[in-house]
Amino acid sequence: MAGSLFDQLKRSGLVDDKKAKQIKKQKYQQAKQKKGKKGIAVVSEAAQLAEKAAQQKQERDRQLNLERQQSQEKKAKAAAVQQVLEANRLKGYEGEVAYNFVDGSAVKTLNVSSKIHKQLVAETLRIARFKGGYVLLPLEAVEKLEQRDSEVLISLSGEDTSVSEEDKDYYAQFEVPDDLVW
Repeated sequence: MAGSLFDQLKRSGLVDDKKAKQIKKQKYQQAKQKKGKKGIAVVSEAAQLAEKAAQQKQERDRQLNLERQQSQEKKAKAAAVQQVLEANRLKGYEGEVAYNFVDGSAVKTLNVSSKIHKQLVAETLRIARFKGGYVLLPLEAVEKLEQRDSEVLISLSGEDTSVSEEDKDYYAQFEVPDDLVW
């Protein structure tokens, strides 16, 4: 099978003479445009615009891929948090003792058993937001959640940062009875 590719395509019937001449003419014009006058390569405006459009498309695609990856990571993180919450939440903690806690700017109440109340006060259990409600979690699960997303955890009562050190020293001289339950 000697001969050019066009000859072979003509023999097989895939290309006719008219098409072959048109392709040769296009090839010749492209070569002529590239060389320009005196052998200097000339870059046409169309080629520059095409290159610029290709770069913009590439940048846009990169941004979309980055957003898609971030979205997938966020979904995976949320799924992992939900799995930890479902697997480690305590069940059957309801009781007659009211435990009050602060969620954002609202004071919420959970009715728990006295055993669970003692654990909450001792901070061996933590409260977390879950599906519009609250669940109780042991410390092992809390550690896992803090690694993934600590925003679902209700903050501990801890120290009040609105009181200055001077005021804390003053109030330290007053004894607070430990039998207060509200």
